[in-house]
Amino acid sequence: MIEPAILLPYLAFCIVMSGTPGPNNTMALTSGVRVGLWRSMPLVAGIALGVALQLLAIGLGLGAIFDAVPALHDVLRICGSVYLLWLAIKIARSGPVRPAAEDRPPVGFAGAAAFQWVNPKAWAITTSAAAAYLPAADYLANVGVAAVIMALVAIPCVSAWAACGTVLRRFLVQPGYARAFNITAALLLVAAIGPILFGTRAA
Repeated sequence: MIEPAILLPYLAFCIVMSGTPGPNNTMALTSGVRVGLWRSMPLVAGIALGVALQLLAIGLGLGAIFDAVPALHDVLRICGSVYLLWLAIKIARSGPVRPAAEDRPPVGFAGAAAFQWVNPKAWAITTSAAAAYLPAADYLANVGVAAVIMALVAIPCVSAWAACGTVLRRFLVQPGYARAFNITAALLLVAAIGPILFGTRAA
């Protein structure tokens, strides 16, 4: 099992990386605005599960495959960029909040989980965690524990962004405020495309 001397720094790492701005938290914020906190929880759970599974895969050897086939990095960059651009357009074109309408979150459980495989921040989190916080002793058990911890930490951290979006709902029934928020959220997602296309390799 992960020793306390490593566990506490790892917890701090997970909190900081899960709670700071990025594509996941922008999606959670937007979802909180559109459908509220409770209906955003499938998205939150999908993010947590996706990152945890990614850490498991890297810990079990996926990183070696990416090192052996560098072209896979380019495939992920392109897929991630296209997805974020599509999502940004979708958010920018959405109207004001309609409390009585059957609104939908920008991404559901499966989409949020799948997105982690093309999310550069998720790759940075999981590869750093595998490299820095997994002791060689009882390695397989430690990979599993680390993945569970990362998922459990991600849930409240990402939920906090959805909760912030829920608070904003009351203001975003007004078209002017809603338009400003939607465009800002879309631009944040577009800005995330830069590190994908022109940054260093994520894995």
